[in-house]
Amino acid sequence: MELRVGDLVEVRSEEEILATLDERGELDSLPFMPEMLRFCGQRMTVHKVAHKLCDTISKGRMRRMDSAVHLTGARCDGGAHGGCGTACSLYWKHAWLKKVTPGEPAGLVRPAQKLLPLLESNTLKSPQRYSCQATELLRAAPTCVRFSDVGQYVTDVRSGNAGVLKTGRSIVVGLFNHWQRVSRRLPGWLRIRNGINWGFVPGGPHKRTPTGSLGLQPGDLVRVRPKAEIIATLDGERHNRGLGFEEEMARHCGRVTRVRSRVDVCVDEVTGELLTMKTPCITLEDVVCAGAYSANCPREFVPFWREIWLERVPESENHP
Repeated sequence: MELRVGDLVEVRSEEEILATLDERGELDSLPFMPEMLRFCGQRMTVHKVAHKLCDTISKGRMRRMDSAVHLTGARCDGGAHGGCGTACSLYWKHAWLKKVTPGEPAGLVRPAQKLLPLLESNTLKSPQRYSCQATELLRAAPTCVRFSDVGQYVTDVRSGNAGVLKTGRSIVVGLFNHWQRVSRRLPGWLRIRNGINWGFVPGGPHKRTPTGSLGLQPGDLVRVRPKAEIIATLDGERHNRGLGFEEEMARHCGRVTRVRSRVDVCVDEVTGELLTMKTPCITLEDVVCAGAYSANCPREFVPFWREIWLERVPESENHP
């Protein structure tokens, strides 16, 4: 099955999906998670073709994923993972979907009693330690994708993930960042802005970073502070109280939007441990990593924000 962005698909029934899974509840080492069951039988559109992904576990290259997509509006709610607030965009293998046309009658969805117990037994590895799609991505996507692999950019355009201009820009940014990495080993006069990556987020001045609280709640209107003000809250590793501020986040500086959620717990992708945050983080509505500086990665992470990086905006300034 060949899928492109915008295609209409129907998530197969629990019974059909169960037939594709092994004893670990996985297909090609990718778990089908309990949070995905609520989408069975629903018709949804393809949001991105998940043919590659950023490696956030070993911090390596891009990795190749086969026969998978992200669907519009299908994010993990963390219900079976201790309330994890990361809100990852779920991966859907082609075998879990069927392509449909708008006028085609919907199929009959019959629940499979064995699927939920299978998924739950494989999700909780031990108290406070979980397995999910994010923790298993190195197994599900074992092959690295080189920056020089032209095929990935062709797929970006053909699949509808990105247009020609956006893809061209991502290649230029990648070449620039490669030079920056090389230049760090050269004399200072050969470096551009001290060799930092495009987006230019240097480390901050602090050893012990400041904190701030606005008491933000979902629905509150906020503005992302200017980049210079955020950098002034960071340490030399670009962290504030352990939370990183990155180039993709800097693209949203000055943006006015609403608070999506407060995040108190999240699953560590490396260990699967459920982490409780000393200071809750904030997620913002319609703010995701667009992959502009990371080779058009389609994962669309939801960034975590410190409240000190945000400022309240009066509702009177909310112009349509």
